[in-house]
Amino acid sequence: MNTFTREQYDVAIADWTNCCGNYTAIKNLIPMNYVFNFDSEQIDWMKNVNKNTEFCTEIGIYRDQLVAILCPLDPLGQKIIVADYPYSVLSELEGDLNLVETEQYTVVKNAILSKDLRTVDDSSDMYWPISNKPMMEQDKAVEAIESWRNEGMNWFYRECSEFEGSRIFRKFYVPSENLNPPKPGLTNMICSFGLKFSDVYQRVLPTLIFISFYQDLENTGSVEKISNTYDWSQPCPPLCPYM
Repeated sequence: MNTFTREQYDVAIADWTNCCGNYTAIKNLIPMNYVFNFDSEQIDWMKNVNKNTEFCTEIGIYRDQLVAILCPLDPLGQKIIVADYPYSVLSELEGDLNLVETEQYTVVKNAILSKDLRTVDDSSDMYWPISNKPMMEQDKAVEAIESWRNEGMNWFYRECSEFEGSRIFRKFYVPSENLNPPKPGLTNMICSFGLKFSDVYQRVLPTLIFISFYQDLENTGSVEKISNTYDWSQPCPPLCPYM
C-alpha cells in the first residue's frame, strides 16, 4: 500500500497549509470530479491501529498532487505516532460511481380465532428497516457530491478572497464505523468531497463521503438496511474537537 514516512507526512500537510490561501494553486490541484481511493489493506490497517470512535484524514500535497492521509487517533483524540501513514492521491475515477441503498421491509400478519373458530382480529404491521451502521440516504450523498462538482471551486474562491484561506479544511474527522462495512468482500473505498449546509455554522461546509465497494454488492443476504455510502465527515476547521 502507498505510505508516507513521518517526515513525508509532515511535509505534505505543511505544503497544503501553505497553499490554502492561493486560489490559483488550489484550482490546479483539485479537479472537481476527482476522488480518493483507499484499498482494503489501507482500511484494515486503520481499523487495527485506530483507538477512537473517530479517525483523522489529513489533507496534504505530494509531488504537486493533493493527497488524503489516514491518521489514527488514541482514546483521547490525539494522533497516534506511527512509522508509516497510508495515503491516497486525488485522481480520476476509473469507471462509474455506483451508490447503492437496499431496504428490506418485514410485514407481520396477525390473525386471532375465537374458540368457536370465528375471526376476532385480523391485522398486519409493517416494520421499517433498521441500520446498525452510520450511513446517509443515497439522495443526500448524491446531492452533496454534485454540489461539490458544481460549486466547490466557487466555495474555494470565496474562502481565499474573503478569508485568505483560514477557514479551508486541513483535515477531516471521520466516524470509525465507516471502516466497518456491513458485509464481507470489501475491495476498496472511494472517498469523495461533498458540500452540505451546516445549521450550526449557517454556511456551506465541505465533507468527505466514504463509498465502499465489494466483490458482490448486490448479494447482501441481510434483513437490515444496507448502504455502501457512509456517514458525514467533519472538516477541521471549523469542527476541531481535539485541538
